Amino acid sequence: MAVRPTAHRVAVLALDGVVSFELGIPSRIFDSARGPEGEALYDVTVCTVDGEPVRTEAGFSVAVEHGPEALAAADTVVVPPTHDLGAIASGGPLPEPLARAFERIRPGTRMVSICTASYVLAAAGLLDGRPATTHWCDADAFQRTFPSVRLDPGVLFVDDGDVLTSAGAAAGIDLCLHIVRRDHGSAVANRAARHCVVPPYRDGGQAQYIERPVPEPTLADTAGTRAWALERLQEPLSLGELAAHARMSLRTFTRRFREEVGMTPGQWLTAQRLEVARQLLESSDLPVDLVAHRAGFGTANSLRQHMRSVLGVSPVTYRRTFKVADRVAVSKVADRVAVSGAGQALTVSTS
Repeated sequence: MAVRPTAHRVAVLALDGVVSFELGIPSRIFDSARGPEGEALYDVTVCTVDGEPVRTEAGFSVAVEHGPEALAAADTVVVPPTHDLGAIASGGPLPEPLARAFERIRPGTRMVSICTASYVLAAAGLLDGRPATTHWCDADAFQRTFPSVRLDPGVLFVDDGDVLTSAGAAAGIDLCLHIVRRDHGSAVANRAARHCVVPPYRDGGQAQYIERPVPEPTLADTAGTRAWALERLQEPLSLGELAAHARMSLRTFTRRFREEVGMTPGQWLTAQRLEVARQLLESSDLPVDLVAHRAGFGTANSLRQHMRSVLGVSPVTYRRTFKVADRVAVSKVADRVAVSGAGQALTVSTS
């Protein structure tokens, strides 16, 4: 498929010691995002600080066709993690070659880090005073090293407008899909996710992956009840009904739900209903009260309250900003959106 002339230019900066899995995520996700005629919406280029090959953590090297000049032409720069952070890991400055490469990046370019590449953005001063996340294993060390960063170790990724950071490894997939969704709407992001055979969003945040005592082995889990609830989001589902479906006591169900999902049943239901509402607002012309009903909020007022609380905007404002039809590009609904899995925005500040 041809790349359209107006395709968004993404430069993926591979550093020495780059983690090969995360290196491939941006190309895989953005190359899968296609327009109505099948045209590529992103033009992805992999580069290094000097155009020379780099070692990966997996024992092989990667030869690239581009050097730092690709950074100067990029609309978005993505930095995957490296196992060779060097002095950056202890708060040192960017190495001179990397610093010179960063100087080529145009003001206003969207900056993205995957996993511990947040250290690179922090060392460059791009995260000072801003919300961010990183792999939960490194959260304590990162916070000690960069105390001015408002670190949130519990989310899968953080969107702060022109700077976005993700948690470890596969959270880079969540973040790249979020970027596609932000740029082109849920329909395009969902098609890209299906093409890559990954979920369009994941339930819960990073907390569900943090090491904790393993629950006692049991045949019972909440997955079946979650699937059952997703088919009944329009109904006023109570905690008692969910626990009864799972054949558990309220206490046991709530505990196991938190262990498996990383949030309470009520928080999870709200996140699922908000996702349905967002998709309907983006892809249909249904009145807000009907969107609220179909998403399970009951009334338009309830939907407005939840959207303002979580996203910081009203349904009408959200639709005007993100509706896919009859627009060329999506403008941003907020300057800052910290996002957990399930597409749930945790903090929003509009201006």
